[in-house]
Amino acid sequence: MPIFIGIIIGFGLPIQTSINNKLREKVNSPYIASFISFLVAFIFLFALLFLLEDDISYPMEKLLQEPFWIWLGGLCGVVFLTGNIIVFSHLGSIETAVLPVLGQILMGLFIDSFGLFRSLEIPLNPIRAIGALLVFAGVMIIALAKGKGKKELKKDNIIWLWRLLGIAIGMLLAIQVAINGHFGRVASSPVKASIMSFLTGIGILLVIILIIRKRDGKFTFERDISKYPWWIWLGGILGGTYNLANVYLSRIIGTGMTVIALLVGTTICGLLVDQFGFLGTRKNPVNLMKIMGVILMIAGSSAIRLF
Repeated sequence: MPIFIGIIIGFGLPIQTSINNKLREKVNSPYIASFISFLVAFIFLFALLFLLEDDISYPMEKLLQEPFWIWLGGLCGVVFLTGNIIVFSHLGSIETAVLPVLGQILMGLFIDSFGLFRSLEIPLNPIRAIGALLVFAGVMIIALAKGKGKKELKKDNIIWLWRLLGIAIGMLLAIQVAINGHFGRVASSPVKASIMSFLTGIGILLVIILIIRKRDGKFTFERDISKYPWWIWLGGILGGTYNLANVYLSRIIGTGMTVIALLVGTTICGLLVDQFGFLGTRKNPVNLMKIMGVILMIAGSSAIRLF
C-alpha cells in the first residue's frame, strides 16, 4: 500500500509542472507563477502543521548552531520549481520529468559518497555505478527518441542547453532533499522543515519580483482571476505533498523504495501528459524508444537505491 501511495504522489509532479506552466501563461512570468505556487504550498503545509503536531514552534537555539547551508533548501526549491516551469515550455512533460531525475541521481550519488550535508555516507560500488549508467542511457534514449532533420540542427543545439538546465535543476533538488532531511532531524519535524523551505523560497521570489518590477515596470498579466480555471491554484498543494512524501514514506518503506515509487509515478504521468496533452499542454506523442528509456531509468534507479 505505501508503495502504491508513493506512485500516486509521484503522478503529481508532472501535473504540478503542467499547472504551473499554465499559471505562467496567465501571469506572464515564471517568477510570479512560482511565488503563487510556493505561497499555496506554505498555507497548505501550515494547515497540516496545526492538524498533525501539538508544538508548532521552532527550536531556533538548535537551528542557529547549525551550518549556514541548513537555510538554503528554499533557494534550491526556487531554482528547481522556476527552472521546471521554464524547461517545460521548451521540452515537454516527459523530458522535464526525466532530466531532473538524472541530475538528482548524479548529485545524490555524490552526496552519498562523501556524506555531504551530514547525510549517511554510502560508498559508490560497481552496482550503483552501473545503475547510474543505466539512468544516463535511459535519459539519452528519451532525449533522442524523435529524430530531427538538418534544418532543425541549429535549434537542436539550443534544445541541448535546455536539457542541461533540466539536469542541473535536478541536482539542486537532490541538495534540497538532503538539506531538508537534516533540517527535519534537527527540528524533529519534516513538516516544519518543508514549511521553512517554502517560506524561504517565498522571500527569495518576492525580492526577485520586486527587482524585476523596478527594472521593467509593471507586470502585464490577466488580472481577472475569475477567468482562471479552478485547478490552476493546485500546483502548490501538489508540490507540498511531494515534498512531504520524500520524508514520510521513507520512514515506512525506506528511502530507496520511496524514490523508486515516486520515480515510477512521475515518469508514467509524464508519458501520459505528453501523449494526451493534459491541461492544455502541447501533445508530444510517446513512442517505443521513450518507453524503453523510462524502463532503463527505473532499472538504474532501483540498482542505485537498493544496493
